[in-house]
Amino acid sequence: MADEARETLLEEKEDNNCPGCKIDRVKQEQRGIPYIHLSFIWLVSLCTALPISSLFPYLYFMIKDFHVAKKEEDIGFYAGFVASSFMIGRALTSILWGKLADRYGRKPIILMGTFSVIIFNTLFGLSTSFWFAISVRFLLGCVNCLLGVIRAYASEIVSEEYHALSLSVVSASRGIGLIVGPAIGGYLAQPAEKYPNLFSQDSLFGRFPYFLPSLVISLYATGALIACWWLPETLHTRCRIAHGRLNPNEPEYSPNELNDGGSKPSLLRNRPLMAIIIVYCVFSLQEIAYSEIFSLWAVSDRSYGGLSFSSQDVGEVLAISGLGLLLFQLLVYPRIEKTLGLLVIIRLSAMMLIPLLSCYPSIASLSGLTLHLVINCASILKNVLSISLTTGLFILLNKAVPQSQRGAANGISMTAMSSFKSFGPAGGGALFAWAQKRQVASFLPGDEMVFFVLNLVQLVGLILTFIPYISHNQ
Repeated sequence: MADEARETLLEEKEDNNCPGCKIDRVKQEQRGIPYIHLSFIWLVSLCTALPISSLFPYLYFMIKDFHVAKKEEDIGFYAGFVASSFMIGRALTSILWGKLADRYGRKPIILMGTFSVIIFNTLFGLSTSFWFAISVRFLLGCVNCLLGVIRAYASEIVSEEYHALSLSVVSASRGIGLIVGPAIGGYLAQPAEKYPNLFSQDSLFGRFPYFLPSLVISLYATGALIACWWLPETLHTRCRIAHGRLNPNEPEYSPNELNDGGSKPSLLRNRPLMAIIIVYCVFSLQEIAYSEIFSLWAVSDRSYGGLSFSSQDVGEVLAISGLGLLLFQLLVYPRIEKTLGLLVIIRLSAMMLIPLLSCYPSIASLSGLTLHLVINCASILKNVLSISLTTGLFILLNKAVPQSQRGAANGISMTAMSSFKSFGPAGGGALFAWAQKRQVASFLPGDEMVFFVLNLVQLVGLILTFIPYISHNQ
């Protein structure tokens, strides 16, 4: 009896020193919306969104300044590889960072990922060659482990009552990133040309025309890193839960569903989950390819079927569409989801995107105020429909597994999605460069072929939404 009492006291002492147990006690005493915890989630989520979204307005001009493309039509080909290198790096390391976060805690991995943005994003702005830019973006993708970890952290830092709110903050920060990122890239790239009274050609920002937007984002990441120093840890590291003697979140499996050894079934054999991840990857591929192609198409010359936009014009369009996306996600989407249901929204959005993208080549024939109004409306609608797809699929993904396996399931989806997205920019850039060379083709000349291929990918995704496993999982 004395030994049992001594062991119980030791276990209680361990629980009191465990950061995960401390957070559990805070959540039990929590009253009202946890604004401080949500602000940490918002800071980190935005930190991972800005380096991606700020690139697109000026990437075309950056590749042009590298003089790596022999012809103007080839710029899109090389631009695709720069954008893809980040996703390739993230695809290779997402599972590793997830395992490290499960072993050593969320906070050290979040701090490391935020620090990586400061270093590698700054170096990217100082790029003077094509291969240096690709290498730095690849390393940023390898070390930037924020997105998967912050999704797990968002579900752990707040009580179950606020799980939906905390995860929506992660998604909403992407909308904010789509507003702020392109604006930073569009307005601050090439400052010596845009603001000659403030920046001379001989200054640091004149010699490195794409350093200023990278520097601004790195300064924000520095502020986020300092704030995250006070980030509370959520992982159980020194308690009965960590040692396996107590687990309040047992898997929601019946005995018949467990493997012979009593362990949880393999996620790779979860057919609804795998079906959802496949559909999610197809739509993610289409989305990232569109983002790459849209920016290249918008800044290309009208003689090639483009809009002849400046990087500032592209930044404005992306920022306005990002604002529309943010408002839709926070105010409209939840009501539509309750009325129509997830599958109806996913399929309807996929269907509507096909005729919308088919109209894009015709927009190039417009000019002046009409052009700006139409392209902004089309871009807003495109983003709204795309986010309806991905949000619906993300909810279905979490419904496909019990709570005890959601972290692993999201890790698999992140790796698969990043793998597909790594092909998107490179494939989209190569497709765009090829289309630029066939302006007088008899079948789908120029950019008509580009948007036709995007629609083919969209159609494949739409067909896959009718897989029975997805329907049964709603």
